[in-house]
Amino acid sequence: MGKKKNASEGGPATPATVALDRAGLTYQAHPYTHDPASDLSYGLEAAAALGVPPEVVFKTLVAKVDGLRAAQGLAVAVLPVTATLDLKALAQALGCKKAAMAEPAAAERSSGYVTGGISPIGQRTALPTVIDSSAEQLERVYVSGGRRGFDISLAPTDLIVVADAQVAPIARPGCCR
Repeated sequence: MGKKKNASEGGPATPATVALDRAGLTYQAHPYTHDPASDLSYGLEAAAALGVPPEVVFKTLVAKVDGLRAAQGLAVAVLPVTATLDLKALAQALGCKKAAMAEPAAAERSSGYVTGGISPIGQRTALPTVIDSSAEQLERVYVSGGRRGFDISLAPTDLIVVADAQVAPIARPGCCR
């Protein structure tokens, strides 16, 4: 698990893997077969397909934050798939008062990825990014590699660096589906 992997060693080349390779960071590619008919969320489907606890799989959400001057007021939140985004905590972490989920089309346009495959790494437009503080307790986290059916795992410290992220408690217990 400590050996560096790149797209040619187990997964497709995506902007996320290119960014990780460019940064010289260690990660592992985890392709799996995405089932469009699954009633699980993308993150829970990934956890089940990869045989890992869902608490180590993190989802990437894009929110519109009132008062945020960057990139049309959009920001990225990265949190466990077993949790719900606390929009007020996200806004506060960014020094603002209010946040709401961004429209999927806006998230796709900004990130360059499709919904269900949005990675916090290698996004088309660099957005302010906040990773839930629970990541710091883990040895490795799994995030989307930039496509549905493709996750990457890496050390949380490396994710923080490559995503140019800050860390804050932005998750609350409970999850959808």
